[in-house]
Amino acid sequence: MAQYQRFLLIADPTLHQSPAQLRAVALAKAAGAVLDVRVYVEPAPVVHLWREQVDDAEQQRYWRRYHRWEADELDRLSDLSLDVTVKVVFTTHPLLDILKTVEDLKPDLLIKDATLEPVLKRVFITPLDCHLLRKCTIPVHLVNHAPYSLPHRIVAAVDPFDPATHISGLNDTIIQTANALALQCDAPLHLLYAYDLSPAFNSDAPLAGGGWGVDFTEELRQSLHQAFITLAERYGVPAERRHFVMGLPVPVISEFVEQYLADVVVMGTVHRVGVDRLIGSNTERVLYSVPGSILAVKSHVRG
Repeated sequence: MAQYQRFLLIADPTLHQSPAQLRAVALAKAAGAVLDVRVYVEPAPVVHLWREQVDDAEQQRYWRRYHRWEADELDRLSDLSLDVTVKVVFTTHPLLDILKTVEDLKPDLLIKDATLEPVLKRVFITPLDCHLLRKCTIPVHLVNHAPYSLPHRIVAAVDPFDPATHISGLNDTIIQTANALALQCDAPLHLLYAYDLSPAFNSDAPLAGGGWGVDFTEELRQSLHQAFITLAERYGVPAERRHFVMGLPVPVISEFVEQYLADVVVMGTVHRVGVDRLIGSNTERVLYSVPGSILAVKSHVRG
């Protein structure tokens, strides 16, 4: 992955400085890249039918607030020697407009604050962040917590044994993206594989000798480990930064982030249908479980 040339920051609609804004500014300065700042807000409030006339003064105050921020933010960021554009987009369909902006500007990375919606709300309404993870054509960096403007430790979460990720080249995309970010930030890159043996024991395959046995379990573990080592060696990840951990992906990643104080977890997203789509991907579940931030990528190969 080449050095970043252009970042798109989806700014906080409240117009307050946020972790995503600090991250975007720091990355743009480090890369010498263009920073496009966009904020998507509702249009001016609609006048109710029972009111006889429009309150022009109230609407003008609404418009002026955002246009004043637009001008002030452009001046502030320009004073930081950034090549920057700033625009307020009034819309009732932010997802569609964000995707249109991505199509028009063709940035290398979209940066946005993670919006941690309550569980019950997520059951009935798919959050904007999840829509972006599923539909955005470029990598999406959702910033949940940013103690440092530039990441100090980056983790690539891979699954070299999953045929889907192997065939699509998703693992390679994850590592290349994570490595590019690590080089840009002068940060160490860690490789993490949370392997889970339970699917093998839940399958309908016949049990040899009445059970899998210790030998089979160890053979399977060694096979998974070898696939992980092969992937790590291909990208020159040193042994002390390779982490082969048994367990379900979400809790393993969450514990790893807390233990190693990781700033960014780079993960892959895949197209899902049916029940899997309703449940959500590991990446979406990690977004709501991990104290750090995620950077989600898709494979370059169409499935």
